[in-house]
Formats: sequence, structure tokens, C-alpha cells
Amino acid sequence: MASMRDIKRRKTSIQSTQQITKAMKLVSTVKLQRAKSRAEQSKNYTMLMYDTIVSIIKRSGYIDHPFMKPNGSDKKAVILITSNRGLAGGYNSNIIKLVTQSGWNTDDTFVYSIGKKGRDGVRRKGFNVVYENSGMIEEPLYADAIELTGELLDKYSKGEIGEIYIAYTIFKNTVVHVPKLQKLLPLGKESTPTESVTGTEGEETILPDAEEESAKRALMTYEPDEDEALNAIIPKYVTSLIYGALIEAVASENGARMQAMDSATDNAEKMISGLELQYNRARQGAITQELTEIIGGAEALG
Repeated sequence: MASMRDIKRRKTSIQSTQQITKAMKLVSTVKLQRAKSRAEQSKNYTMLMYDTIVSIIKRSGYIDHPFMKPNGSDKKAVILITSNRGLAGGYNSNIIKLVTQSGWNTDDTFVYSIGKKGRDGVRRKGFNVVYENSGMIEEPLYADAIELTGELLDKYSKGEIGEIYIAYTIFKNTVVHVPKLQKLLPLGKESTPTESVTGTEGEETILPDAEEESAKRALMTYEPDEDEALNAIIPKYVTSLIYGALIEAVASENGARMQAMDSATDNAEKMISGLELQYNRARQGAITQELTEIIGGAEALG
């Protein structure tokens, strides 16, 4: 059995750790409230852009546009959005697994890492990180999404990459965060999930049958021409999805960290209670032993 001194030392150590987890939980709670508000505000715009592209693809015939057909390259680019810090449960590992367990050839996959944890995780698996911006996840800006979109679309147009994906965490509520791997380009009926779209509350809503029938009958009309319209819309579409993913990732990270720190605090409390019980038993045993020795000594003298 451990001595009272060892038990007391361990109890003090756990109490110190518990104070840290409590503080981290409070910080994450405050950050979550702000991030949650931003995520809810940006989701409407993101989903409107998504619905616009879905509508265009459904109501268009064959369009010979570079962003809507394969360009012949087997290379893939994936935007990996994780956090810069750990202590967030399985938040980072769940996103990393989407990429490392995708079955993609590491030589043909270029990772655009946003967040240090994702960068380190995929590098250990042999993936090539060609872009890194850890500061972007700390305070996501729309300008950052525009810059990243421009670089990706330029490489896609040149044929250096043939597909663009984004791996991030969908924020549904404080306790539910869903990792997702989504294809951004090329667009097309076979690659865009047109049968359902995600609503503002995170639930999938099926498009009405009447609207689907109308979409099949009425073809999209472009003015002045389809190339100019798509050249303006598709970059905004990709930018909005990247920015929306950044905002949702920040909210998901803080929600996951808040839960993890709450669980850690509760576990520390249980350990402290157990150590208090051990300490009291050890103290009672020491007192009993001293009394026994005193009584035994008195009897021997008598």
C-alpha cells in the first residue's frame, strides 16, 4: 500500500491538473459561443452558394467548361483542416483518418494543411504537404479562403492537379461534430450530390418533386455566355465552401475541447475522491498501529 505522503503528493498533482482542465474548459466555452455564432451566420451564405451550383448543374445540359470536366490529371489536392493544439478528444484524429485511410496514393496526393496537428499526422503516413498555414485556423478570414482558392484553381487549370477535396468537421451542435471529406472540383452531375442538401440546422432536406421535374424541363440560360458566368460563380462557390469549412472547424474544435476538458475534470474529481478514501484508510491504519504499539508496550511494562 502507498504511504500517506505518496497519496497526498499524487492528490496534489491531480488537483493542479484539474485546475488546468477547468480553466481550459472555461476558455473553450467562451470561444465556442463566438465561433458558434459565426458558423450559424456564415452557413446561410455557404448553403445558398451550394444550392446555386446544384441548381445550375441540374438545369444545364453538357457544358464544356474546364471546372466541370476531368482535366486528365491523376493528382489530387486535399485541404486538410485541423487544429494547432491537442486536448480535443478525437477531433484531429478523426479528420486525419479521412485522408490517411482514403486509399489514395501518397505520391499522387498533395495536402494543403491548415492546422499543425493535421500536418504532422499526414506526414507520419508519408503524405506530401505542399502548403501549410497554421495561422489561418486561429482567426479565419474570407480573404484567406480567396487566396487559397486562387492557388488551387490555378493549378487545376494548368493540369497540375485533377481533383480538389476538402476534409473538415461539420458543426451540428455543441456535442455533435461530423468529420467530412467533400469533393470540390471537378463539378458535374456524377460528382455533385444533387439528391439532397444540408439545411441550416444540419438536417438533410430532399428537394420537392415538383421542383425536380421543373428543373428537368427548364434548361439554364446564361447571359452573356456560360463560360463567363461559370468563371465568376465557381471561384466564389469554392471560396465560400472553404471559408464555411474553416468557420465550422473552429466551432467544432472548441466544442470538442470543451467536452474533453469537462470529461477530464470529472475524471480528476473521481480520482481525488478515491485518493481521499485511500488516504483516510492509510491514516486510520497508522493510528490503529500506533495505538496497538502503545497498548502492547504498556502491557509489557505492567
